[in-house]
Amino acid sequence: MIRIQSLPPGLRPLFIVDAVVVEEDTYLVLGADPVPRETHEQPDGLLREAASTLPVPPGSMLVQDGAPLKFLAVVHDLNEEPTLREEWVEAALAATIREANRRRLRSLALEAWGARYGSLTAERFAMLFGDALCALKPGHPVEIWLLVAPSSCSAVHDVLSRAGLSVQIEPAESGRVQ
Repeated sequence: MIRIQSLPPGLRPLFIVDAVVVEEDTYLVLGADPVPRETHEQPDGLLREAASTLPVPPGSMLVQDGAPLKFLAVVHDLNEEPTLREEWVEAALAATIREANRRRLRSLALEAWGARYGSLTAERFAMLFGDALCALKPGHPVEIWLLVAPSSCSAVHDVLSRAGLSVQIEPAESGRVQ
């Protein structure tokens, strides 16, 4: 079951899910925590560490432990123009679905990748997402929350329904949002 949650751009509710998937770039900058932290390390050591960091290949997916798990879908390369490519989205979607299935996750939440930081519309993302779900036929996750802007909600519903997926639109004030 795919549940579409209509939310204004930038609003990130907390859902009771096993994993949250976020779009990320090759150096993991897009999802970086903007809160500065105190450190006792010398600046030159921090700069050396940053310079030696290797990029994560576009199209891959990383998992950060926690509750919920955080899946990092690497779909942007900030050294490229455009920064996002559909083939990277397709590869990261497949990796995400396979990992959720392997871990037997019950629920997953994600935004329409590329709709905020890239050139994809929520409808095009829904088409790629629906294709990935139909091709891989996963048993897990059982419940997927897809977060989209209110203006895209109906179109995304139509795209996923045409793909033969079970889809339901949830109101923004649903009890699942904290």
